[in-house]
Amino acid sequence: MIWLTAVACLVVGIVIGVVFSSRLNSSASRVQELENQIRDIKDNHLTYRDNVSDHFSMTADLVQHMTESYREVYQHLASGAQDLCSNEVAGKLLPAGSDAVFDSNEESESTGGLNPPKDYAAKQDPSQKGALSEEFGIEKSISQNDEEAANTPKH
Repeated sequence: MIWLTAVACLVVGIVIGVVFSSRLNSSASRVQELENQIRDIKDNHLTYRDNVSDHFSMTADLVQHMTESYREVYQHLASGAQDLCSNEVAGKLLPAGSDAVFDSNEESESTGGLNPPKDYAAKQDPSQKGALSEEFGIEKSISQNDEEAANTPKH
């Protein structure tokens, strides 16, 4: 009877061992599968980033080419206006021989497009406060109580 119990325990132990080992092997294969998925996702992400960088690099090149083409068209129009129109009309249409349009854009780009605020309010005299002053447009009036306090002697 003891031998029978020992053999039964051995068989149950072997079955439990096989079940656990199959579970552990499936966990290891699942971990390997997840690692492969992560590696694929990283590779896809790097490819995507490279594609985005290439796209914007090409876009910058195309915009540069478009700007140069626009400059050539502008110069062609300026020379045509100078040749085909009177000097007065040509001067009004396009400033010939100069890239005034492009020069002004380059200046605004070099300053970052930011200009300090300007005080455009008309001043009657130089001592007058400008529109950006805190006191601009505020009339100071002395109330009756203030007048009384100013006229009463202090002890």
